[in-house]
Amino acid sequence: MALSPSFSIPILLILSISITISASDHWNILSFLSSNNCKNTLSFNLKNYCESWRMNVELHNILDFDVIPGECINYISKYMTSSQYKADIQRATEEASLFLTNNIIHGFDDLDAWIFDIDDTLLSTLPYYQKYHFGGDDCCKEEKTNRVLLEAWMEEENAPAVEHMVRFYNEIKERGFKIFLISSRGEHLRDATINNLIKVGYHGWAQLILRCEDDEKQGIEDYKANQRKKLMKQGYHLWGNIGDQWSSLNGHSYARRSFKLPNPMYYEA
Repeated sequence: MALSPSFSIPILLILSISITISASDHWNILSFLSSNNCKNTLSFNLKNYCESWRMNVELHNILDFDVIPGECINYISKYMTSSQYKADIQRATEEASLFLTNNIIHGFDDLDAWIFDIDDTLLSTLPYYQKYHFGGDDCCKEEKTNRVLLEAWMEEENAPAVEHMVRFYNEIKERGFKIFLISSRGEHLRDATINNLIKVGYHGWAQLILRCEDDEKQGIEDYKANQRKKLMKQGYHLWGNIGDQWSSLNGHSYARRSFKLPNPMYYEA
């Protein structure tokens, strides 16, 4: 089916942006808007760009980014602290609840299971990334991507619960599922992770799975897929998997349904 003329300009605009990005590591929306590339196009502004960037992160079209574009820090920060972010989380949990209501007929057994990621699924790292301006400023990029600093913050055990997730977690537990927490956190963070989870209202999981030294040799997607595979080999029926990164959901040994929570703050592969 041919595209109508009204679709041609946005497509050309996207192509123009892509070409400009690949041509320079220092491309930014401000220089683009002031260049000839932006003339004679549809209305296009910084908010459009930043909202589009965030959406394409969630769609898994933008991959392997280290930090949020500096010009979009304020937009991403506003979204992560907004009622819209909370509503997006709530809608995802409601869809997961609806899936269970529509598909569970005969009750549960001891092998019915549900998987949760931890960071920015159960516990929010937003305070850490806000502290370093999401890495979008030159002065803060190294700190934002510094694993040592992040883990030191995790050891403080002060991460708040992600909005709506304590309620959803407890719903899953009350339905009779065995809950497995599969995280890319290292094994050395076990005590801090358990204490933080309990502090904000999570308890009663069947197993907390963290990365050991051998797991560090694998990418996050392979590591989490292998952990799901192990559970399935033990006979567990994986009804659901919920996380904020595609690497928590992709790979072989899928759960019956996977649910992606929004997170434009960072990318893990």
